[in-house]
Amino acid sequence: MASNSGFTMVLPTLNGKNYERWQVQMKVLFGYQEVLDVVQDGFQAVEDEATEVQRSLHRECMKRDCKALAMIHQCVDDSNFEKIAQSSTSKEAWDILGRCYAGAEKVKKVKLQTLRREYELLQMKDEDTIADYFTKIRSLTNLMKGCGEIMKDQLIVEKVLRTLNPKFDHIVVAIEESKNLEDIKIEELQSSLEAHEQRIKERSLDRDPEEEDSVFQMQDLWPLCF
Repeated sequence: MASNSGFTMVLPTLNGKNYERWQVQMKVLFGYQEVLDVVQDGFQAVEDEATEVQRSLHRECMKRDCKALAMIHQCVDDSNFEKIAQSSTSKEAWDILGRCYAGAEKVKKVKLQTLRREYELLQMKDEDTIADYFTKIRSLTNLMKGCGEIMKDQLIVEKVLRTLNPKFDHIVVAIEESKNLEDIKIEELQSSLEAHEQRIKERSLDRDPEEEDSVFQMQDLWPLCF
């Protein structure tokens, strides 16, 4: 945490898994500290025949560069610090980190494309329980989040509702008509569906298959009666 003119900043830390986010945050901090230009473009060495004005400007650039390099040192973990420990300028350190993570970010983006495709195709299977299906959804969305994807609860709730087994159609209609999907939490949805699934199992033990099918058909019509 750093303070400048009464403004407290929580400094981001590069830990090997968050480079994309980290470098965006760092650019904002560099801009706030008025050193972004020396980090991205560097500065020229002073010539022997340079004037006093040029030397003064060079000293100012060196001062700003040291400030930027100190910020980078504060905002990386031990592993990343070792990669830039011998860097003499902020641009050199910044470029080294960029090269180190360029390949990893490309791999992450390719993996994310594969996960998105898998997520789009995911459907609840006949043999899946509600708990099984939510586990699959959570596992996949966690992997996507790990690759940088932003997953809002509402989108996950909508995904679950449209990909459930058809035997849950009547409860899906009831939820969509009676609830604001923006307000439904994933845990709340799972709990409601599991309770309904349990009622289905209990009723199936007391009915023959033909009677059960008849009951489901009637249940499908109930939402239309209100």
